[in-house]
Amino acid sequence: MTVFILLQIGSDIERTERPMAPADKYVPSASEQEFLDTVENPKYDRQIINGLNPFFEDRAPDDMKGFYSGDEITALKLLRGTDRDVESRMPVKITRHYFEMAKHSNALQRLVKASPDETLNLAGSEDPGFQMDYSPVEGLLHKYEMGLMYVISTCSAHCRFCYREELISRKDIERQDGTVSKKGLAQIGEITDYVRAHNEVVAENGGHHPDSGREKLREILLSGGDPMVLPNTKIAAWLSALAEAGVEAIRLGTKEMAFYPDRFDDAFLAMMDGFHERYPDVGFRLLVHFNHPDEFLLKDADGNYLENDNGTFTWNPATKRAMDAVVSRGWINVENQAPIIKGINDDPDALRIMQRALYRIGVGNHYFFCGRDIVAYKAFNVPIETAWHILNESQKGLSGVETHARLSITHYKGKTEVVAVTDEPIPGVAGTENGVLIFKILRNAKDAPDRGKVCIVGRNPEAVWFDDYEDRVIFDEAGLFEYTRVKAARHEVPLTVGAVAGS
Repeated sequence: MTVFILLQIGSDIERTERPMAPADKYVPSASEQEFLDTVENPKYDRQIINGLNPFFEDRAPDDMKGFYSGDEITALKLLRGTDRDVESRMPVKITRHYFEMAKHSNALQRLVKASPDETLNLAGSEDPGFQMDYSPVEGLLHKYEMGLMYVISTCSAHCRFCYREELISRKDIERQDGTVSKKGLAQIGEITDYVRAHNEVVAENGGHHPDSGREKLREILLSGGDPMVLPNTKIAAWLSALAEAGVEAIRLGTKEMAFYPDRFDDAFLAMMDGFHERYPDVGFRLLVHFNHPDEFLLKDADGNYLENDNGTFTWNPATKRAMDAVVSRGWINVENQAPIIKGINDDPDALRIMQRALYRIGVGNHYFFCGRDIVAYKAFNVPIETAWHILNESQKGLSGVETHARLSITHYKGKTEVVAVTDEPIPGVAGTENGVLIFKILRNAKDAPDRGKVCIVGRNPEAVWFDDYEDRVIFDEAGLFEYTRVKAARHEVPLTVGAVAGS
């Protein structure tokens, strides 16, 4: 018996929003079930304040009532129900832990407090990076050599600049084929079927997919939303199912380390230890998301960071305990990545402190990002050249191992590094009178044919997105300014019943 699973290259297939699949849709193998039976599933009290109503209606806890000033509340109330309603763009949410850190930090308040400025200009893409062009199965993006899954559509608290505002807000998205629907969440059975089918075809064709050129799908990122909002049993189910499907490495992206570090408790760590014991050859990478050192360092009454006896900075005890717990497990690789956002961390000193403090406890500095072209991006994005200068300045005085982070901006073709910004003209080259900016493609769709190619543009200090350089292109072997959206190309891959045993 042969079952056909529909795949696609460069386009999403037509579908509508569906409810979560029944619990019996995916049947774990005996090995998975044995692991799942060991998982504890405690409840967590994050003391979340949801929405602006508790502040509008004076129902917030007494010590939180002053988080929004009277003028701020009045301004936000006036926007409710209009096209500029900030909660329609992005729901408001904060945890007690983050409030305690934010009440003495303007940067952290900017990160979670709604502001009327957010909706002054609602320009932006409803599907940044045309991600849905690379969604062969609902909830899965397979654009690069790895896959990214939306496993949940919320977090413990909500960053106002969130790159996934369309997912968090549950907005309808127009797909390339013209259909309109909300982004759906990944389902275990569908994802593992796809992984097995893709990898089977790759194996049968000498290590590369005959249509996309991709190699084995060996790495999956659990994302959302924040997977750490899921219960341990659900996280464990994803980990074990992916391991059984042949995935070699699993990433989990989270901001819970900043929003609610107590989530990384003994029950979660025991679950992770049990997973590693059962699947020791499956790598695990935890990608945390700290934007600013105020999210994990303690301050005195004057706003200065507290120091330990040796001159290093003092961490919040809950965050330090959680970080030490995951970092001390040598098989868990921990790295931080964050966008550079206006009014939050567009400060070289803050980024320098953060990179140094994180690396000291064993956390790598992965990427810093320029802002993305989400809806309302102009309220949050720092000019691209300014972001480069901020990061470059922040890395002065850091050691070589502390400065591994690169500045990336997500083009529709893939992640693109902002390599350099120059001040001097290139003699004899028109358009370089004020210097140039150099882009380089770091990650490219499918089999990455354009990886390493560069694009040189004349400087524009006000540019916050690629289109601000369209009239200044000098050299573009990368095709950043010749990009056309990939047309739909679908194919059917035979999937034998035996290839999906346990699903």
